[in-house]
Amino acid sequence: MDTLSLVKPGEQYLQQIAGYRQEFLDADSSMDGCGPLRRFENPMDWLLQIEAMSHLETLPDDKVLSTQFLCVRSEDNRLVGMIQVRHYFNDYLEKYAGHIGYSVRPSERRKGYASWMLREVLPYCRSLGLDKVLVACLDTNPASRKVILSNGGIYESTAHEPDKDVNLERYWITL
Repeated sequence: MDTLSLVKPGEQYLQQIAGYRQEFLDADSSMDGCGPLRRFENPMDWLLQIEAMSHLETLPDDKVLSTQFLCVRSEDNRLVGMIQVRHYFNDYLEKYAGHIGYSVRPSERRKGYASWMLREVLPYCRSLGLDKVLVACLDTNPASRKVILSNGGIYESTAHEPDKDVNLERYWITL
């Protein structure tokens, strides 16, 4: 497997973040674990938003504290995935999305990157004082289900998210 690193987003990645976003839009694919990236054409605006979401004093009222990581392949410094850790729940996260969201750019899938990202972020979750984390995936996404199960996920339930009309499988991973 390629050598990967989880890094905090920074200005040096702005062009790659824009390309990452565009690849998802072109593929009409869900940008899970990217925070509000879909809404931001300018990657600097996204970077400012996720930075605000990482500090209590700048946290928008409708958000929870979260930490955003980029997954970068060392050999070519390519952004291949993103993973976000939400430090606690609001009503929506508790019912549907969970503590962790992740995605791998469409051209880099099926290489084990998502499993690696999830495994590598779990110690960070422990450092936040969490003893277990909730991770959810669409019931139509067997690849994501496999990622969660390979990292110790235990199925709890499936929840119907009415606004998007999707079913989300909910899994707990004990840390």
